Amino acid sequence: MTFINNRSIVVSATVLITGLLTGCSFSSESLLPSLTGEDPSGSSATSQQQAQAPASRQQAAPVRSQPPAMGNTKFEPKGVTSGSNTGTFVGQKAVELRTELRRLQGGVSKNNTELQSVRAKTVQDSQRYHGAVSAINARLQVGTTPGNPVLVEQFNQALSDLKKIGDDISDMNVLTTNVTADSTLAAFLAENTRAAFRLSGAVDADHQQLAILEDEVNRTVVLIDRLLKELSEDIQRQTNYVSTERSNLNTLSAAVKSGELMGSSLTNRALTAATAGTTNRRASPRSLAGRRPLVVIRFDRASVAYEQALYNAVSRSLERRPNATFELVAVAPASGGAARVALNSNKARRNAENVMRSLQRMGLPPQRIAVSARTSQAAQSNEVHLYLN
Repeated sequence: MTFINNRSIVVSATVLITGLLTGCSFSSESLLPSLTGEDPSGSSATSQQQAQAPASRQQAAPVRSQPPAMGNTKFEPKGVTSGSNTGTFVGQKAVELRTELRRLQGGVSKNNTELQSVRAKTVQDSQRYHGAVSAINARLQVGTTPGNPVLVEQFNQALSDLKKIGDDISDMNVLTTNVTADSTLAAFLAENTRAAFRLSGAVDADHQQLAILEDEVNRTVVLIDRLLKELSEDIQRQTNYVSTERSNLNTLSAAVKSGELMGSSLTNRALTAATAGTTNRRASPRSLAGRRPLVVIRFDRASVAYEQALYNAVSRSLERRPNATFELVAVAPASGGAARVALNSNKARRNAENVMRSLQRMGLPPQRIAVSARTSQAAQSNEVHLYLN
């Protein structure tokens, strides 16, 4: 199959890969069209492929993850009931405990104000981030030039906004430390309030005030516990979100570089939960006998645009087999004498390493990629074959 140019290579391969993968089972591991850099033939099929290119990019539009919902509870203490000093030792103790509770609730109120401020800032940073990413994807979807400086600037803005979300998480961690200190003080205050009931020399009014004080201390303890729990949940959700988006930005960076729309990081395509038992095991080469490659990339010219089609093929594979591993095989022609074979083998190996780096930029963990090399009498140029293990 002959394609017109680098952009046609990617788009045409994308359409065929998508159709074949959805129509066959992985047990057959059918051979897909190769990606090649052969000279154009100038046929009428060329115009049809170019006309279909925008539609193919639209079909490949990624589904971006949305920022996680932040907690919306306001943690405002109800205040402390006033009391009178009865003149007894227990009455004086109640006054001291009441003062400590007011100080504690003041700290809770301050922490609540800081929490609401951090939440509002995180929402604003997330909106700016997704605005920049959406603008990049919209431009990539309709087609653009490789390394478009406008997209590069927007990408750098998105990267900066994501860093700000990471800084917001750091602020939440500092706030967690303060809330934890309040929780310790609240537990100490609750214990002292209960202990005051056992002191001798109290009048009935002292115990009445202590009972009210104990209820208010317990409510404050519950409020602090809920604040700490919700804050911890916010931190966990935002941390996972930032980690996911960092992987997506790596893939988006490759898309901006090539000028072709890809999608979300391969790491985030249902891999985490489904591959917990396999991510720590490196993929191992298997026998190639009887197996057909998922993708063939022919390096028969200086620059071959293969990343879009490669991404689509691997993405579809992971949708069917979330725990799949892959093998890259560097294939060199076996003709031309020993010196020529050795030279081609080195070039093929470098090509395979470049393809592996492309897969890593797309988010595929290196533990899932095995690399091997061989020669072939049938090969006319250096090739890289991708196999599904």
